[in-house]
Amino acid sequence: MVPNAFIRKLESFEALDADDRAWLVSISSRTKEVDADQDLISEGENPENVLLILDGFAMRYKVTSAGRRQIFAYLIPGDFCDLHVAVLKTMDHSIGTLSTCRVAYLPPSTIIEMTERRPSLTRALWICSLVDGATLREWLVNLGQRSAPHRISHLFCELHERLKAVGLTDDGSFELPLTQSELSDTMGLSVVHVNRSLKELREAGLVSLRNGRIVIPNVRRLKDYSDFDPAYLHLRLAGAGGSTSVTQSSQASRL
Repeated sequence: MVPNAFIRKLESFEALDADDRAWLVSISSRTKEVDADQDLISEGENPENVLLILDGFAMRYKVTSAGRRQIFAYLIPGDFCDLHVAVLKTMDHSIGTLSTCRVAYLPPSTIIEMTERRPSLTRALWICSLVDGATLREWLVNLGQRSAPHRISHLFCELHERLKAVGLTDDGSFELPLTQSELSDTMGLSVVHVNRSLKELREAGLVSLRNGRIVIPNVRRLKDYSDFDPAYLHLRLAGAGGSTSVTQSSQASRL
């Protein structure tokens, strides 16, 4: 059995046996393809299912009363949209697609069964939740203490490590279906400042961006430049990433 990104992610945190792997495949079989730039869940909704991203990119975000958007997490293949809705019911933020996504729909009873009967998977889910918190803390440091080019390059390093853990990088290269506007809403920068920072990274030979794909010629060099320490991701068991592609939007405005 070839693991999907969901299984790869959980196995980066906790060793799983064949029965757990087979069960994960069975529960993630009910899927739906969702186009780019669509809300999967909106703030204030009471979702009936826990959503799991199997292919594509999505984001967590909130919009202020003045209409300004803040993106505070990117979801990649293998990520739950929000595990807590099985308990809390009401969403306190929105989740939207950045590219075409294949999404699995899991009833809350599945999550309850997992936590009551499958201890290895329960431990993996606990770690997933803890890593989400650790990642948010790192994003706060990134926004508050790093310059614009360093903020952006730090994000690129994080996405590289997360995608590598689920087999979705190819020698420092991976799909990145983001616009400069989306980076602006993530980094608290103007689009002009984002453009200037990306130009600085390109001219320094640290990254190459084209048609929704990023190439990092020297990952170690970019990590050193960004002051990136992957410890907060806690990818203890993650192996080398493969070259599986991620579905991406065909929008011309991608990076």
